[in-house]
Amino acid sequence: MSSTAELQELAATVRAVLAKHGDRDVLRRAIDSERGYDERLWQLLCEQVGVAALAIPEEYGGIGAGVGAALVVVEELGRTLHAPPMLGSAVLGTQALLWSGNAEACERLLPEVAEGARTLALCWAGPRGWDDFGVRVENGKLTGTAHYVLDGIAADTLIVLTSAGLYEIDAVATEITRAAAPTMDPTRKLTEITFDGAPGRALGGDPATVTTLLRDIAWAAVAAEQVGAADQCLQLTVDYTRSRVQFGRPIGSFQALKHRMADMYVLVESARSAAYAAIAGLPERTGATAPAPVHPDAALDLAAARIHCSHAYSAVTGEMVQMHGGIAITWEHEAHLYFKRAHADAQLFGAPARPLARPA
Repeated sequence: MSSTAELQELAATVRAVLAKHGDRDVLRRAIDSERGYDERLWQLLCEQVGVAALAIPEEYGGIGAGVGAALVVVEELGRTLHAPPMLGSAVLGTQALLWSGNAEACERLLPEVAEGARTLALCWAGPRGWDDFGVRVENGKLTGTAHYVLDGIAADTLIVLTSAGLYEIDAVATEITRAAAPTMDPTRKLTEITFDGAPGRALGGDPATVTTLLRDIAWAAVAAEQVGAADQCLQLTVDYTRSRVQFGRPIGSFQALKHRMADMYVLVESARSAAYAAIAGLPERTGATAPAPVHPDAALDLAAARIHCSHAYSAVTGEMVQMHGGIAITWEHEAHLYFKRAHADAQLFGAPARPLARPA
């Protein structure tokens, strides 16, 4: 799915489903649930749009539209703050399986993932973040704790990234303990998963290559989510300043607020350009032959998108809170949810140690 028109149609379709079946009340109920997402909404997205199948090749029961199409869905979910198993399972879990190069595992697991009947969780980070592996392999068994796992509390299959490669394990294994991790952002559940000599199935994959690729995909996905959320924050702010009247006129008519909203618009659109450039540089794994790794220029685009999109989203949410006034700091208003997601996203999957300059 390379046509811009097709991607725009996909975005419009996903947005329509979310508008009809994922309103504020649905989001609030999802936040209070154990899984952290609305199961019916996820089922509708899988059945009516096929979101879980987008990045899965046709030979494994998917649509074969590629990672870029899947990240269109991630962007639209960012607008609403809904967090079904799209990022954790349909993007990262699926890509980990594909990049392992294990055709047998892909044939066995991915058709159910494409249908939305099976969810994957990528177990990766150590206690200090994604620069370390939380789980190690000892005598062929998995030991340790994976931190900050997306969709881990209810995943059916765990894909574990270790210094020895990728491993697969059934999430109901008795040697596994799952616990919800405390987070600042209530809209996204994270899990700590402890392995106590769990018998994992080796999938293969070069650890260094797979780690780099998964980090690139994760950064691009978070950037897409940040763009969708920042754009929604801008729209909410514009709408509010049109309706809020002070001194006998809408506050949006005051020049000072116009300038601030213009700055918000520039941040959103520049973040969109950075994110789309990063996504365009991602490699695709569609078969047994792996493409070349990310080009150095594309790696710089990913780092730039990671930095700029995090800054833009945080800045836009801060302005939204300021221009909404007192209502924005109430529990009932969604502004605080976007604010918390912005600061959580800035830490998710780590960040470049410093801005990278292109060589002359």
